[in-house]
Amino acid sequence: MKNNKLEPKKDCIKNAMEIIGSKWTALILRDLYLGPKGFCALQESVGGVNPRTLSVRLRNLEENGIVKSKHFKQVPPKSEYTLTSKGLDLIPIIKKMSEWGAKY
Repeated sequence: MKNNKLEPKKDCIKNAMEIIGSKWTALILRDLYLGPKGFCALQESVGGVNPRTLSVRLRNLEENGIVKSKHFKQVPPKSEYTLTSKGLDLIPIIKKMSEWGAKY
């Protein structure tokens, strides 16, 4: 691969997109940046996301160390989601996406 200043190591961008490139993921990160959210609150704030899709996205983010969940033993069951330090490292990217979206 030719030396590329945007990608210091092979497949960096591909690897990042496998984690954050799915539909709804950037909006989930945006909303979790504001603080911990329960599943229903997150579904409402993201807007229009199917519960199954949200569940899959959260599970993927959790498996990749971007989000952590806390489960409460109550009826009905409750879960709360927060960004990890690894997830917080993605916020400058989300902010740049926001700036680009506002500009164009």
